[in-house]
Amino acid sequence: MIISHKYRFIFVKTAKTAGTSLEVFLGKHCGEDDIITPTYPEVEGHRPRNYEQSFWPFPELFSFNYPRDNSIFCERRFFTPVRTFKDCYKRRRYHEHIPARVLKQRVDPEIWNSYHKFSFERNPWEKTLSHYHMQRTTRGGTMTLEEYFDRGDFCINYPFYTDQKGDVMVDQIIKYENMKEEFGAFCARFGIPWEGSLGVRAKAEYREDRRPYTEVITPEQADRITKIFKREIDMHGYQYGA
Repeated sequence: MIISHKYRFIFVKTAKTAGTSLEVFLGKHCGEDDIITPTYPEVEGHRPRNYEQSFWPFPELFSFNYPRDNSIFCERRFFTPVRTFKDCYKRRRYHEHIPARVLKQRVDPEIWNSYHKFSFERNPWEKTLSHYHMQRTTRGGTMTLEEYFDRGDFCINYPFYTDQKGDVMVDQIIKYENMKEEFGAFCARFGIPWEGSLGVRAKAEYREDRRPYTEVITPEQADRITKIFKREIDMHGYQYGA
């Protein structure tokens, strides 16, 4: 997550969308007073700063209807009173994957309302395959794709950039697939030097099999992804194989 006072933007980080590489790239151009959160694991060249701050937790606690449905990865991790109090106790006002609806409670309203807020999204079939390879590596390297689907812990991103009614809270959602064109236009708008590449591929080591998802995912698995990611597919117009 980045709050850049220098460029007047807020980057809401999603999962498996080159977010860490984006943080490293943008962080090199941000000012000393900008807020940049750490990445886990740490990435060479990334310099987090100004993210450890105190905040008053009670407005946040009373602003949400905390979900009881544990099927949404993001919400079960970030929308709990325990998480809010832990962040407060540890002075972790800002952290890597803080969702927009939490961030809005912790940032100055004038900054939230006037800065350009943006996020990234990715084709859900390709994103799922990328997430599988990361989970497989971090869990010892033996988990099969079938076992991954059986676990049911999918990389659902929309709670990062929507409110509890499902309305988008950011001003722009850039598609991972259109990185060169859309992010290039973003950099041109804000005067950020861009040569067509982020210059870093953080966490790329997780995935050795680079075959397209259409050659790896079975029809049954593809149908399941279509159902699980229906909201993201409808929001962004993704199509299988396109």
